[in-house]
Amino acid sequence: MPIQTTPEADQAAGVIPAAPWRIKALSVLPDYRLAVTFMDGTNGIVDFSAVLTARDCGIFDALKDKAIFDQARLDLGVVVWPNGADMDPGWMYEEIKANKSWSVPF
Repeated sequence: MPIQTTPEADQAAGVIPAAPWRIKALSVLPDYRLAVTFMDGTNGIVDFSAVLTARDCGIFDALKDKAIFDQARLDLGVVVWPNGADMDPGWMYEEIKANKSWSVPF
């Protein structure tokens, strides 16, 4: 079953992430994928599976542990993980808008 989160639960008091490239909904899917929906309704799938074969991907190395990857959540419209890793929502937005899916290069 996908894990879902919304920015309301993680939002700083009084801050509303309203830019169209901010993420408003996130679901963790099987196989190191995320389903994302942006503020303007654009949505798609982000595939992080390349992290599994990457030699050295810095802070993203911890995401090879499925238990850590599955802890993805939203913080002010940005996908973040408990180890401090995050993914640029603007970059995700551009790729999803153009292709509906995106395999993150590591």
